[in-house]
Amino acid sequence: MFLLGNGRVITRDAAQPFLPDGAVVIDGGKILAAGPRAELQKAWSEAEFVDAGGGIIMPGLINAHHHIYSAFARGLSIRGNHPANFLEILEGTWWRLDRSLTLEDVYESARVTFLDCIRHGVTTVFDHHASYGAIAGSLFRIADAARELGLRSCLCYEISDRDGREKMQQALQENCDFLQAAAHDHSDMQKAMLGLHASFTLSDTTLQLCREKLPANMGSHIHVAEGLADVQQTLQKHAKRIVHRLYDFDLLGPRTIAAHCIHINEAELELLRDTHTMVVHNPESNMGNAVGCPPALAMQHKGILVGLGTDGYTNDMLESYKAGNLLHKHSLCDPAVGWSELPQMLFAGNAELANRYFAVPLGVLRAGAAADIIVLDYEPYTPMDAANCNAHLLFGTNGRSVKTTIVNGKVLMQDRRLLADEEEILAKARERSAGLWQRINA
Repeated sequence: MFLLGNGRVITRDAAQPFLPDGAVVIDGGKILAAGPRAELQKAWSEAEFVDAGGGIIMPGLINAHHHIYSAFARGLSIRGNHPANFLEILEGTWWRLDRSLTLEDVYESARVTFLDCIRHGVTTVFDHHASYGAIAGSLFRIADAARELGLRSCLCYEISDRDGREKMQQALQENCDFLQAAAHDHSDMQKAMLGLHASFTLSDTTLQLCREKLPANMGSHIHVAEGLADVQQTLQKHAKRIVHRLYDFDLLGPRTIAAHCIHINEAELELLRDTHTMVVHNPESNMGNAVGCPPALAMQHKGILVGLGTDGYTNDMLESYKAGNLLHKHSLCDPAVGWSELPQMLFAGNAELANRYFAVPLGVLRAGAAADIIVLDYEPYTPMDAANCNAHLLFGTNGRSVKTTIVNGKVLMQDRRLLADEEEILAKARERSAGLWQRINA
C-alpha cells in the first residue's frame, strides 16, 4: 500500500473533479481512496508516501487506436516510394513494411512502443496489428511485450484479402487463437477484438466468415472510410456505403470500434449511433495522410461515443489532443469549437470505450478504480481549478511532461526513471529495425 500525494489531482470523478492538494491511496491494482492529502494521510498513516512533487496527478491515458507494428518506420526511406495519395501510402509504405516483419521484429517493436507509452503516460493501448510476413504467433508476441512492460492492452489482427485467401485465413486463425487465449486471461490486463482492415480489402465471403467466427458479445476493430478509395471501391463492388455494408454483416455494435470514419454521410452517422458503435478519431494521422477531417464533433453531438487515438503516428496522447483541437477549428473555420469536444474524446470517451472491454473502471481516480495513474511535472502560473484544468493540460503540457507512470498499482516510471531496461530495449530496437530496413530496400 502507498499514498501518492502532494499534487493537484484531476480525478475525472464528477463527485470531486479537482483537488488542489490531493492524494490517491493505492493497494494492489486498485485505488482505495482519492481525496484531500491531509485527510488521507491521517486515515492511512501506515501507507508509504510517494511524493508527486507538486505536479498534476491524473488517470493514465488511453490510446484507442494504435499500430504498434509501425514503430520501425520512424526515419525509414523506401527506395522508389513516392506516394501521392492514401492508397499509395498503404501499398508503398505500410504493406511493404508489414510483409517484411519477423516475429522478433514484432516483439521488439512492441517493447519499444510500450516503453515510449510509459514515458508519455499511456497506460492502456488498443492495437490493430498487421505483419503479413509473420502472422502466426504475432499477437502473442505483442502480448508478451505488454506483460513484460506492464501495460494494459487490447489486441487484434488486421484480417484482409489483400495478400490472398491463404494469408487471410492465417490472419483469421491468429485472431481467433488470441481471442480464445484472452478469454482465459483473468488478469484484466489483456483483452482482444476481431481485427478487420477495411471494407475495400474485404470480400463478402471473408466478412461472412469473420462474422461466423466472431464470439458472442465481442466486437470488431476496423478502419472505416479513412480514404476515398475505401468508399469508391465499396460502392463500385457492393453498391452500398461502408457503414451499411458492415451493418448488413452484423459487424457493428457497442463493442465495435470504427476507426476514422472520415468520408461518411448522415445516414451512416445515424446507423453508428443507433447501433451504439464506437468511433475513434486520429487527428495527426489524418492530417499526415491528407485524407481529410472527419465529422467527429457532429458525431459527438449526435450521441455517438467518440474516442481519440494516434493510428501509430505518435505515442503522445496529449499531443493528439492539441492537434485535434487545432484541426477542427481550422477545418470548420470556427475558433469556438474543440474546447470541450476534444477533452471529452480523450478523457471521457476513451475511458468509456475501454470500459466496454476491461472490467475495472479506467480513466478515473476513485475508490475501486484501476490504479492506472500518472504524474505530470507542471507548475501553473495562473489559477487552476476544475473548470479550467483541461486548458492547462492543452497549453501547458505534453507527453514529455509525464514524470511518473503507474499501471495496475505498479510504478513503471518514477521521476523519469524507468523500471524497464531502457538501454537494452532501445539497442534491440535499433538492431531489428536496421535489418528490417535492409530487407525492405533489398
